[in-house]
Amino acid sequence: MKKTLATASALLALLSTAYAATVQGTIQAVDPETKSITLDDGKIYQLPAEAAVDQLAVGTKVVVTVDDTTGTVTSIEAAAS
Repeated sequence: MKKTLATASALLALLSTAYAATVQGTIQAVDPETKSITLDDGKIYQLPAEAAVDQLAVGTKVVVTVDDTTGTVTSIEAAAS
């Protein structure tokens, strides 16, 4: 699973921005059609178009970095257990 998240993280990595928020949580839902994930805080996070959502699994604990200006996820990494 860590290998899968590392791959997903690499695919989601974009240029870093000065305006970023980090959120930690557990994936509750993955929607391939809208390229979004829902975390256990109930919020829906939009992934970039090139994201490999098939590599993200419900129940995985993650740290998500979100661009505050666009609301788009810029990276997803496995959370420390």
